Amino acid sequence: MPGGPAVELGRITPADLEEVGEFLHAHLNERLSARQWSAALVPPWPAPEPDHGFLLRAAGEVVGAYLAFYSVRQIGGATERFCNLAAWCVGEEYRSHGLRLLRAALGRKGYHFTDLSPSGNVVPLNLRLGFTALDTSASLVLNLPWPPRAGTRVVSEPREIDGLLTGQELQVYRDHARAAAARHLVVVQGERTCYVIYRRDRRKRLPLFASILHVSDRELFAAAVGPVRRHLLGRGLPLTLAEDRVTGPLPGPAVRLTRTRSKMYRSRTLRPEQVDYLYSELTCVPW
Repeated sequence: MPGGPAVELGRITPADLEEVGEFLHAHLNERLSARQWSAALVPPWPAPEPDHGFLLRAAGEVVGAYLAFYSVRQIGGATERFCNLAAWCVGEEYRSHGLRLLRAALGRKGYHFTDLSPSGNVVPLNLRLGFTALDTSASLVLNLPWPPRAGTRVVSEPREIDGLLTGQELQVYRDHARAAAARHLVVVQGERTCYVIYRRDRRKRLPLFASILHVSDRELFAAAVGPVRRHLLGRGLPLTLAEDRVTGPLPGPAVRLTRTRSKMYRSRTLRPEQVDYLYSELTCVPW
């Protein structure tokens, strides 16, 4: 800004978390307290980078932030690094500096990038920068008080979940067990288990929706979708948002959505089916 204070770009370090949380509470989403914001910026899984994204400062005050959640994943037998670009917020007077945050974030070398909640004006910008839109075709399902099904259990108690899962699914659970937005359940049918992660979402400001983020066994999930819906209804969630790429087709009455929220990724090597919603803001930030 001509005549204004210099605007400095820097990484979001642990020392900046409190101020960034206060900024995001004031300028992005006041439903989350400053403390909730600052806590959500620190993922519960081991991260390969020492920062949490990038910020802008003017006269010592935080005036912009672009959050990032980093992770190392095993995909197709290879070790892959991910950077999930999350909340992007810049004070109105400093909007001309917003692209500096984006350039810094995308300047990370050796990462695949995801943007799982781009706002409307960010989508075309991402496309110009080489991002690809994921297929977010989805259904809206009414959660009804289905009768219990013999031989099928829905488990949500943490200690029992930890004892039911093994291998990679157990690692995913332990990495996300303390993530603020992630909710966990396991469907048990005989010797089979299906691990499910969902989050509480808002539509038209109503926090009544369960958005399914992860399903480990689509076939079992579809077979047990009645008990799962009953469980979710008991948690105050009368509606479920189920993306085809996460859950597969589900039986029973559902409404196909004509418009869904965009999700995008940028990678030279990964296919869309190799990109999921784990280790991201969707599991960490409880909007």
